Amino acid sequence: MNRTRGLRHGRQAWTLVGLVLLTVNLRAAITGVPPLLGQLQATVHLSGLAVSALATLPVLCLGVFSAVAPALGRRHGKEATIAAALLATTAGIVLRVAPGPVALFAGTVLAGAGIAVGGALLPAVIKQHFPAQVGPLTGVAMTLMAASGAVAAAAAVPLAQAAGWRLALAAWALPSLVAALTWSPLAALARRVPAPPQARPDAGTLLRSPLAWSVSAFLGAVSLMFYVLVAWLPQIMQSRGYTPDEAGAMVSVMLATGIPLGFVTPYLAARLHDQLPLVLAVAAVKVVGLGGILLLPGDAWVWAAVLGVAVGAAFPLAMTFLSLRSPDAATTARLSGMAQTAGYLLAGTGPLAFGLLHTATGGWTTPLALLGTLIVPEALSGLRAARPGQVRTAPPTRPASTPRPPRRETVHR
Repeated sequence: MNRTRGLRHGRQAWTLVGLVLLTVNLRAAITGVPPLLGQLQATVHLSGLAVSALATLPVLCLGVFSAVAPALGRRHGKEATIAAALLATTAGIVLRVAPGPVALFAGTVLAGAGIAVGGALLPAVIKQHFPAQVGPLTGVAMTLMAASGAVAAAAAVPLAQAAGWRLALAAWALPSLVAALTWSPLAALARRVPAPPQARPDAGTLLRSPLAWSVSAFLGAVSLMFYVLVAWLPQIMQSRGYTPDEAGAMVSVMLATGIPLGFVTPYLAARLHDQLPLVLAVAAVKVVGLGGILLLPGDAWVWAAVLGVAVGAAFPLAMTFLSLRSPDAATTARLSGMAQTAGYLLAGTGPLAFGLLHTATGGWTTPLALLGTLIVPEALSGLRAARPGQVRTAPPTRPASTPRPPRRETVHR
């Protein structure tokens, strides 16, 4: 028994290290690409449509592969699935620097799939191994994600200038490999030390819950705004006369400015009766930031920081809604799966549509104006999600072979 207890304590400590390394690898391989899109277009001979697709692929992968992550985790174990996901991320990062556009796109999909699966299982691992520290560890995870994303965006152009764009992209294969090697013994240990029993999820559906769809729409809208800005802000700023170094650094400023909001926003949201003021504040700050870039581009550094405050608060707020609007942990997990899948698929349309609109109009004014109008549906879905209440699952559809209940009973359809 003492040996088993020691194994569990050691597993918990090693899991904490693994969580840190996993989190560091959930954004860097994505945010390090946009500052190099101009070089990629020139050296790999990509069309404007291909560049837009390259900017969109990682977000689409987050939506598509997040949906299969829970099933993989149940079948193979969360630790083994995360280790495999990190190996896939490493392989994808290496593959995308091979010669030719096919390798670039295939590697992007493989890395995006690994990131999606690892990111989707991250909350479940925290909940399982650290149930009393869910809030603080989630805040730490979001901070590390934002910080690593900011570092990757800032380092991309200097690394490319010093050693070429291939090394700038391939550099992130090393931390993902280290993380994979850390999770491999955790997968082996998971087979020796049984995990705590998990609650069986409700068999109902959230698809008929308006509140669940509002939470999903808000997460999708804030993610769409984030990934459009990460993908295209460097190009927008270069068109305003800034150098590639400065444009890449502005993305880093935007990401770094939002880091403290990962702690502050969930703290405030959990203590408010409703979160309407936070939703309205986020919308107002976004209007200021986008309006500043359109009307006063000479102060672009200021607007990058303003947008950092907005997007830095919006995503933690959306993630906090997953817990605040759920009555129990099982429903939180199911709402998270629904919201992340639907939300990221919606967000995935953003960078592609934004790039195509730029190609069609020959400038950035119309795309930025349209992006500003999307703040309205984001705010409306956020206001609905911010009202007090919890999602309720509808009962599952009754199988055809099951006898119909007596008429006096109420049947939910």
